[in-house]
Amino acid sequence: MIYFLFILGFFLLIKGADFLVDGSASIARKLAISPIVIGLTIVAFGTSAPEFIVNIFASINGNTEIAIGNILGSNIVNILFILGISAIIYPIATKRNTVWKEIPLSLLAAILLGVMANDTLIDGGTFSGLTRIDGIVLLAFFIIFLYYTFGISKVTGGSSDDIQELSYTKSITFVLTGLLGLVVGGKWIVDGAVVIAENFNVSQSLIGLTIVAIGTSLPELATSAIAAYKKQTDIAIGNVVGSNIFNIFWILGFSALIRPLPFSRSSDVDILMTILASAILFFIMFVGKKHVIERWQGVLMVLLYISYVAYLVFTR
Repeated sequence: MIYFLFILGFFLLIKGADFLVDGSASIARKLAISPIVIGLTIVAFGTSAPEFIVNIFASINGNTEIAIGNILGSNIVNILFILGISAIIYPIATKRNTVWKEIPLSLLAAILLGVMANDTLIDGGTFSGLTRIDGIVLLAFFIIFLYYTFGISKVTGGSSDDIQELSYTKSITFVLTGLLGLVVGGKWIVDGAVVIAENFNVSQSLIGLTIVAIGTSLPELATSAIAAYKKQTDIAIGNVVGSNIFNIFWILGFSALIRPLPFSRSSDVDILMTILASAILFFIMFVGKKHVIERWQGVLMVLLYISYVAYLVFTR
């Protein structure tokens, strides 16, 4: 049954992401809200739901390695693999706000996490990790991010003509159905993947960074890939950048409130990779065609992610 649900979970994720993109984009068009705002809020909330659920259960049960690995791994896969695949499908054009504000904010989140998680290295403390106070600080940044996001919605209007306008009832039904499919499908995939991984006696950290991270990031992959295919590139990149910000500020912040999250020195490599991925995304905006992730750049991003996973398999 666990293998059957594992396979069925993929179907729910794909269809859920499709419904979520269509419903969210339709609501944006009706309210004259920019698609990038919808991508940074509704879509990001929906596609981050699996990470949130996994981290809540992991924190409650004391499986902190899975909670930490899930978020770091998800942020890395979001940028290098998901945006890479999306750019291969269709070049991802980005708006000025995304280049100069959202992407740097996701980079700031990764750097802030690196500082907070290295108490022993920075000030010689006995505990390295996210305390409940750190969690409150991260949640405060999350509130600022939401304030900024809704602020730009007042000065950026209009939607793409490619977005199909549905009735409010149908749009909301699509969004709710999509969210349900994402959450249920994501949980079934993660449950099945963890069982499969444990049969090979690998560490919780490796499970969190690879199988759990990839499993919970499948909604982002489906959502961004479908959005790229439909040439709704605002939603494709807004979904990924928004999810990365959500993952650190909201999910890790909330997880730390439930139970302090200890970080081992080996996690520094993963934090550095998270920072590097965000820095690469910002750098790409000025290489080649300005403010566009081109197909060849997408290929390089995917290859870098594959190399990182290979490193994890051989070193953890």
